[in-house]
Formats: sequence, structure tokens, C-alpha cells
Amino acid sequence: MSTTDTTTAADSTRKAPVSTKRAGFTTAIGLVIEREIMVRLKSKAFMVSTILSIVLFGVLVGVSGALPSLFSSTDKVAVTSAGAKAVEGIDDIETVQVADVDEAKALITSEEVESAVVESEDSPTGVAVLSLRSAPESLIGALSLTPEVELLDPDAPDPALTYFIGLGLGLVFFMAAMTFGNTIASSVVEEKQSRIVEILLASTSARVLMFGKVIACTILAFAQIGLTAIAVLAGAAISGNDLVLGKVAEPIAWFIPLFIVGFVMVAALYAAAASMVSRTEDLPSTSTPIMMLIFLPYMGVIIFSSNETVMAVLSYIPFSAAVAVPMRVFLGTIAWWEPLVSLLILIITTLLALLLATRIFERSILKSGPKLTWGQALKK
Repeated sequence: MSTTDTTTAADSTRKAPVSTKRAGFTTAIGLVIEREIMVRLKSKAFMVSTILSIVLFGVLVGVSGALPSLFSSTDKVAVTSAGAKAVEGIDDIETVQVADVDEAKALITSEEVESAVVESEDSPTGVAVLSLRSAPESLIGALSLTPEVELLDPDAPDPALTYFIGLGLGLVFFMAAMTFGNTIASSVVEEKQSRIVEILLASTSARVLMFGKVIACTILAFAQIGLTAIAVLAGAAISGNDLVLGKVAEPIAWFIPLFIVGFVMVAALYAAAASMVSRTEDLPSTSTPIMMLIFLPYMGVIIFSSNETVMAVLSYIPFSAAVAVPMRVFLGTIAWWEPLVSLLILIITTLLALLLATRIFERSILKSGPKLTWGQALKK
């Protein structure tokens, strides 16, 4: 072999690594998304939990026709002097004596009593039954003669249904954020702990890796929510629950975009939290603040669902807007422009969270050793 041939072979050997280049942004992020989705779909635990949640919500709505009666606030009945005579001998009611019809209406409107039996000159029985949103069939049936029935506000939202709407939407958002947020965090820590992340970063950037994981989990979360919504509608159709099929449609329509944007924000923060630790055991120390940011507003919506002022404030807080806004839409206590403002605030907050998470992820993903705090990760 000549000297020239030897030199040529050596040069080609040295130049070979230089020909390796990273995949394009679109191709790389597509591969990360595909990989993350396939890993989750092959997980038996993920598939079982998804199926169980879908079935659970469908069954709950299927039997929801019994909820108003099960959770009715009281069996108290306001009565005037004439009404008291009409309800004599009727069991399972507690009478509240009132002076006149106006006082009875005030108690019904404030929901201190369920209904009232008062005198009425227009009724052939001499008495009338007053109620807020629906006729009290059990009370009417117990009276010896069918009285006149007057509904003070037929469209008034049922407090029990309002509570369960808040609980249901809040539970969906909270569980999705916790489940898929921890999924992203576990994936990041496992790849970092096994040093697979170093191989991945040889062919793509940290930003692409994080965005791919966030988008993949957002797709999975939205698919799970979509299937749950189908199960809910199916359960409502089977049970003949017109309330779910009708009045809840608009709140759900607002919940979907608020959920998607809010979930992206939470997922990005979980990815950043996971990049700051090198062991799974250290993950709770960085992810707990995120969990509290989700949990506290969620509890606020449940506890203060009947307080219009607090609910108005919570509808502008990014971590609670996805639940507070649909509830206010259902109650009819929100102006047409407020959901748009809430969504805009959430979008801006999510963009800022993405910038923050990307900065932390890029600086921390290859760091090993002791866990970092949020402050340390931002200063590095």
C-alpha cells in the first residue's frame, strides 16, 4: 500500500464523524412525540386507568338522575295559616310558619326552604304551592287536592348539580394534570438516570425533547378527555338526562380550550421540575410546588362555588380558570367577554411558563449529582 493510499484512508476515517448531523426540528419533534405516545399506549397500567376513568364517569352520569333527590338541601316547607291546615298529617316534611306569601317567597329564593304552601284565591283548593325551579311532586301528591303550582324561577340552577359540575370538571383537570404531569416527570428522570438522554441529545436539542414530551402528553390527555366526554354523553342519552345533554354543553365548550392551554402549562413545568433531579426519589421535592399550584385553586373552586366574588377572582387565575369559568357560564353569572379574557390570560401565562421551563430544562437536563432548586436552576 502506498503512502498516499494510507493518508487517504486515515483522512476518510477522521472525517466520518463530521458527516453526522441532527435531524430537522419537525422531524425530530415528530419522532419524540411518536415515541412518547407509543410507550404510553403499550403500558398496561395507563390503559387500565384510562378505561376505568371513562367507564366511571359514564356510569356516574348514567345514574345522575337520582342525584338531585339524594342531595336535596332540605324537606322544609314554608306555610301560612291556610297552608298549615292543608299539610296537616303529611309525614316527612318540616313546616316553617310564615306571616304571608312574600315571606314564603323570600325563604324559597334564599333556598332556606324547598317549597311553600300558601293561601290562594285563584286556586279551587284555596291554597297554592310555591317552588323555585321545579314542582315538588312528593308534596303535591301528598295533598288531598291538587293545588295551583307557581314556579318563582324555573331556570334557576340546581345547587346540587352546580356542585357536581364543579367537582366533575375540577376532578378531570386535576387528575389529568397530576397523572400526565407525573408521566412526563417520570419519563425525564428515567432517561436522565439511565443516561439515555445523552444519546437523545446527540441527535436533537433539549428544547425539541421537552416540547415533544409536552405535546405527546397533551395529545394523550385530550384523547382521554374526549373519550370520557363521549362516555358521559352516552350515559346521559341512556338515562334520559336532558340536563347534561342541554345546559352543560356550553360550560364544556369553554372547558375544552381552557383545559388544553392550561395542561400545556402544567406539563411544561413538570418537565422542568424533573430535569432538576437525577433520581426518582428526589422528584417530589421539585414537583410538589406545582402540585400545590393546581390543588389549592381547585379546592377554592369547590369550597367557594356559591360565592360569586371569589369565583370571579378564580376565573382569572390560570390554575383555576379551566374550572371556574365553565361553572360561572353554567350559573349565568359571567359576562360574554370574561371567558375570552380568562383564556387570553391563560395563554400568556402558558407562553411565559414555556419560556421558563425551556430555560430550566436546557440548563439542567445534563446535570447530575445533587438535586437543584428552582432558584439554582434559573441562576445557572
